[in-house]
Formats: sequence, C-alpha cells, structure tokens
Amino acid sequence: MAFKTCSDNKPQRIIRLSEVASRLGISKSYAYVLQTKGLLPSPIKIVEGGRAAGYLETEIDAFINSRFSASLGAADHE
Repeated sequence: MAFKTCSDNKPQRIIRLSEVASRLGISKSYAYVLQTKGLLPSPIKIVEGGRAAGYLETEIDAFINSRFSASLGAADHE
C-alpha cells in the first residue's frame, strides 16, 4: 500500500482527536464544537463501516497555519 505524500514529501498521516486537541491547545469537547460550527476540518473514517475516525494531518496543519496567518494579519491592522 502506497501512501500519498504531501507537498514536503512527508507521508500522509491520520491523527486522532486527542492529538488534534493537543496540537491546538484545546479540549476534545471544544474541538467537537469547532467541528460542528464548520471551523475545524471534519474527521474521516479510519475503517469503512467502523466507528474509529481521525483527521488528515495536512488538513490540521493547514488549519493551524491559517489561524497563524489570520492572527498576524490582524496584528498588522492594529
């Protein structure tokens, strides 16, 4: 099975909610709130028909980068 790679040639990874929450510095319940509001990427099923779900690391990285960029942009306008 070949893994797709992202732009910097790292293999694509699926990370679980606990790692997402840890990387964002928020609780898992708040991550669910952000997901429900459409502010956080939606998880994907790890196994078709299964209950386990995870997030594409590249989508979470992009979310973090977008928040970082928005924060810098807001600071420039002050």
